[in-house]
Amino acid sequence: MKAFAELYAQLDATTSSNAKLHALQAYFSQAEPADAAWAVYFLAGGKPRQLVPTRLLRELATRQAQLPDWLFEESYQAVGDLAETIALLLPEAGPGSERGLAWWMEQALLPLRSLPPEELAERLAALWTQLDRPSLLVSLKLITSAFRVGVSKLLVTRALATLAGLDAKRVAQRLVGYTDLAHRPTAADYLALIAPESGDEHAQRGGQPYPFFLAHPLQEPVERFAALLGPPEEWLVEWKWDGIRAQLIRRDGQSWLWSRGEELITERFPELQALAAALPDGCVLDGEIVVWRDPPPGNDAAFGILPFALLQQRIGRKTLSRKLLDEVPAVLLAYDLLEYQGEDWRSRPQEDRRMELERLVAAVAHPALRLSPQLSGDTWEALAEQREASRSLGVEGMMLKRLDSLYGVGRTRDLGLWWKWKIDPFFVDAVLIYAQRGHGRRASLYTDYTFAVWDDSAPGERVLVPFAKAYSGLTDAEIRQVDAIIRRTTVETFGPVRSVAPTLVFELGFEGIALSKRHKSGVAVRFPRILRWRTDKRVEEADTLATLQGLL
Repeated sequence: MKAFAELYAQLDATTSSNAKLHALQAYFSQAEPADAAWAVYFLAGGKPRQLVPTRLLRELATRQAQLPDWLFEESYQAVGDLAETIALLLPEAGPGSERGLAWWMEQALLPLRSLPPEELAERLAALWTQLDRPSLLVSLKLITSAFRVGVSKLLVTRALATLAGLDAKRVAQRLVGYTDLAHRPTAADYLALIAPESGDEHAQRGGQPYPFFLAHPLQEPVERFAALLGPPEEWLVEWKWDGIRAQLIRRDGQSWLWSRGEELITERFPELQALAAALPDGCVLDGEIVVWRDPPPGNDAAFGILPFALLQQRIGRKTLSRKLLDEVPAVLLAYDLLEYQGEDWRSRPQEDRRMELERLVAAVAHPALRLSPQLSGDTWEALAEQREASRSLGVEGMMLKRLDSLYGVGRTRDLGLWWKWKIDPFFVDAVLIYAQRGHGRRASLYTDYTFAVWDDSAPGERVLVPFAKAYSGLTDAEIRQVDAIIRRTTVETFGPVRSVAPTLVFELGFEGIALSKRHKSGVAVRFPRILRWRTDKRVEEADTLATLQGLL
């Protein structure tokens, strides 16, 4: 654990990618394979479920540190991170255990889950005395499932590839699915990540998906498209669907469904599991899971995609009733063929992959499988006109894929190019009414905000109704200015939350909006973010609930 805690401190102390890369390489060159396996898991984004309830952890730490509750709470509010607060307040331990990360995870931390409170108190008190302060901090972050450090999965991939003398794309391929919640990394898993390439590696893949190829945002005016991209006939143009990106895999008589977040979601979509059984063996489809219901006869709708909020109902349920499956039917809109008849097709041109995909979808003829339609236009301006219908069709804009592009890894450009040409977001002017401190380096600043719009429905009364939270979009200088205003205009405090006098107006952008019974405003917005601080606008001029309802 000491070596991993030292690595964490090195990574946390620098913003230099090269320094982080060197630190990773140094750690992996010395670590035992079992420890390295867990380190890759956490650094690449893996997060086991929280091992100890937060309330119990706070009570035990307060008791162990011999502090009154109010002082622990004040300390937590000042620090902004529970694991760091506890690590700072607990009594200084000795030199610390020499056992590695794998032992601590498998023998000490994971067994804590589901223990009764009395036994947890005993175990934790004993564990805390065995760790020096840096190791204690890391172990608490692992216990609370709050381990975060400024390292991307791509950087971990590069470090392993350099260490093993492999192509980074090969390591990226091997890492797919490594951080799945159900996966417990082992020494053998790590050694497989850095093993020399072998001829039968592809045949041994089982249910592992391919790394997803990602698109770059296209934000240029359409007048520049011809100069930047060439003519439209060199591109495959499709709608950009609002669903869950996924790969459907059929190999060795078995089926798997993976989300882009590398989560195995086969059991969540039984209709797609049935679809996979109808695919030929050795087949991998890339596409979008959406809720789909064909329009009734006479309806002029182009297709029957339903709002993403309905799809969220499927994701959030532990059990899927027959009623839910009937009311929220899922389909896969396929737009790429990554593997066919057991062969990797990613190195074939997009045009060839699309042609074979069209034949496959027609041959399978399954109700849960649909082909993502191809769009056409003589000019980019003609396509831009079609794009104007995106909102009414329930899509986010268009995808542009070069016909000669291969299927790459992540957001790369060396094998070809995909662009996402999204429609402009919804936006409203809203009033900041609540604020909370941030985390990490922003723990001392108020950076998490709740926004409201005016409700004019009550006769003679105008009230602010909260509808969204956002914390991104301001510069560091703006955050410091807003923080100072929040402190001056605080009306009331509720634990970590401050209620402030309505004096600040911000323009918020969001990707979608839907009715919601859970929110006081009656609406829920998707991916809200701050677009700009409206210093030119008075609070009274902010938008209304009727504006949001109109956007529905």
